Amino acid sequence: MSHSLFLLIAALFFHHGDAGRYEENLTLLKGTVVAMQFLNPHAVIVLDIEDSTGKPVRWRAEMGAANNLVQQFGWKKDTLKAGDKITIIGRRIKGGSPYINLTEMAKVILTDSGKEIFQTPNALPGLSLR
Repeated sequence: MSHSLFLLIAALFFHHGDAGRYEENLTLLKGTVVAMQFLNPHAVIVLDIEDSTGKPVRWRAEMGAANNLVQQFGWKKDTLKAGDKITIIGRRIKGGSPYINLTEMAKVILTDSGKEIFQTPNALPGLSLR
């Protein structure tokens, strides 16, 4: 096996080696966007979500590549802006850190309008987040 082919296979393995990293159950969160990091290979929504005492907790929601958000959903760098209220559903990272994966079985909805702006192909049908 050539050295470059080995490196490609290793990169793919390590990049997608998150089997068992996320909970199987889905988590629904409502919060306020702090920033949208429109990056590749993964765009990230940074948002504040109140805990049970009302204290804001800074969360990160990992999405797919910015290129895919543009091509598949028509997103732009300003689709989500600081202060936007959103509702998301995805799979939380195991261990309880404030980190959620929105690359599968996920939705993002603008809370105030109820407009769905993102949904993965395998999101649960008929699930309303409003």
